[in-house]
Amino acid sequence: MEAKHASYEEVVFTETRKVTGAAHVIQSLEELGVTTVFGYPGGAILPIYDALYGSNLQHILTRHEQAAIHAAEGYARASGKVGVVFATSGPGATNLVTGLADAHMDSTPLVVITGQVAKSLIGKDGFQEADVVGITVPVTKHNYQVRDIKQLSRIIKEAFYIATSGRPGPVLIDIPKDVQNDWVTHFHTGDLSIPGYEPKPEPNKQQIEIVAQAISEAKRPLLYIGGGIIHGEASEELLTFARKNHIPVVSTLMGLGAFPADDPLFLGMLGMHGTYAANMAVTECDLLLAFGVRFDDRVTGKLELFSPQSKKVHVDIDPAEFHKNVMVDYPIRSDVKQALQLLLEMSTQGQTDKWLKEVKDWQEEYPLSYENKESELKPQFVIDLVSELTKGEAIVTTEVGQHQMWAAHFYKARNPRTFLTSGGLGTMGFGFPAAIGAKLAAENKLVICLAGDASFQMNIQELQTIAENQIPVKVFIINNHFLGMVRQWQEMFYDNRLSESKIGSPDFVKVAEAYGVKGLRAKTPTEAKHAMQEAFLHQGPVVVDFHVVEEENVFPMVPPNKGNHEMVMKRWEE
Repeated sequence: MEAKHASYEEVVFTETRKVTGAAHVIQSLEELGVTTVFGYPGGAILPIYDALYGSNLQHILTRHEQAAIHAAEGYARASGKVGVVFATSGPGATNLVTGLADAHMDSTPLVVITGQVAKSLIGKDGFQEADVVGITVPVTKHNYQVRDIKQLSRIIKEAFYIATSGRPGPVLIDIPKDVQNDWVTHFHTGDLSIPGYEPKPEPNKQQIEIVAQAISEAKRPLLYIGGGIIHGEASEELLTFARKNHIPVVSTLMGLGAFPADDPLFLGMLGMHGTYAANMAVTECDLLLAFGVRFDDRVTGKLELFSPQSKKVHVDIDPAEFHKNVMVDYPIRSDVKQALQLLLEMSTQGQTDKWLKEVKDWQEEYPLSYENKESELKPQFVIDLVSELTKGEAIVTTEVGQHQMWAAHFYKARNPRTFLTSGGLGTMGFGFPAAIGAKLAAENKLVICLAGDASFQMNIQELQTIAENQIPVKVFIINNHFLGMVRQWQEMFYDNRLSESKIGSPDFVKVAEAYGVKGLRAKTPTEAKHAMQEAFLHQGPVVVDFHVVEEENVFPMVPPNKGNHEMVMKRWEE
């Protein structure tokens, strides 16, 4: 859908039909190609749920609104389409705030529709009233409250365009109950009018030419890629560009899968828990090509020590990211796909043989590794096994914590939209519902949620959702009986004072079975392999509780206020 700029008076409406606002919401979603909605009904959104009855939309009833919005995120991230959510006013809407913030940080396209008390009650502390517009301004790309029924048609179309164009993000539409019940007689049929909104900038060819020349002259170029490559559907161009110019690649957490993890040019994730080769390459490169990234603090480490020898090129569709954290030499506002296409036409292969030998030596000097014993189960082994058995072709979602970092290291994602995690906000409780949404978006794909025992309990109630809908996700719990990353920080930086990081968990197998989901348990590598194979063969949902070594830590690790080259490679006492 292309937005053209026109004055408000030029917007075209027609009056050929008459439906309620609620019915028009459902009709509009169907016309926009929506097939799946996640949500939870309540009083202020009942008219929309009544209109939903008998429609062609598939509605997934989660057991909590936060799970609904994370499921919509998983759906959007796996499919590239808009995730759609329904929730009621007050607590229904406020339960969405974490998911909105998560989607906003990770640039995930959502349209969230909330019910609201009647217009006459707004601002009067009516039952289940909350100022959802005011609450969500900081965590949405845009939001609306529909006071005039004549604007409903335009707003719905506009919301979808804003959510998906430029840098994607969540858009909220708050609809009072009386507006839902009102009659719509004006239907938007003209071009969208969004003055000042320029989501598709054309790349500056002169700037691209300068960058192409810099690439041809560079001795130690490095590609630093992020989630923008995936959002921009630019993975194919990236692969061709990297191979043509013989440039090694490092990725943010959100960029994993954008470049094949098994490609010889791929050095892994950079940053706080980046690989040795990735962090050394960033430190020593002379040209840093940053595509679809935002130089966040988990990547940069101490800013003064971040890639100190390099000229920096930053290609991003959002100009707000330029110079926000790191000053760059060549900021280029562009769709990353277009920028890479132009660079492919202009750039010539540099002399990188010596550089590639250097980064290969770093990889061989400090490879990702772990000690594997038959008597105990290492968390790295579990994730390594997932990667081996799936050949990196499954869709993997993660929760947040140590297991997330091990997944980033040991799951070798080969394709975009197959590694789904909460990056910017780091939201525990994201992974399980995200797996539900991802499976509904990609029915023919194997979908695995890698969870921590703590994170899984944040939205454990969604076992009912997968059971009653027979959504065959496989949940693999990396159970170390700790808030693992909290424990690691307490051990390393708080004199091992383990304040409230040791947690209890239920018998996850019995809990799964109580919900009607198959449950399995493994405590050794042999048991782990058998359990995983059994889970993959089972046609329905499965929960596998992997009891792993409790005090394993994630390394490498860049301590606070240190540069990326100052990595801790193992426990200090070792």
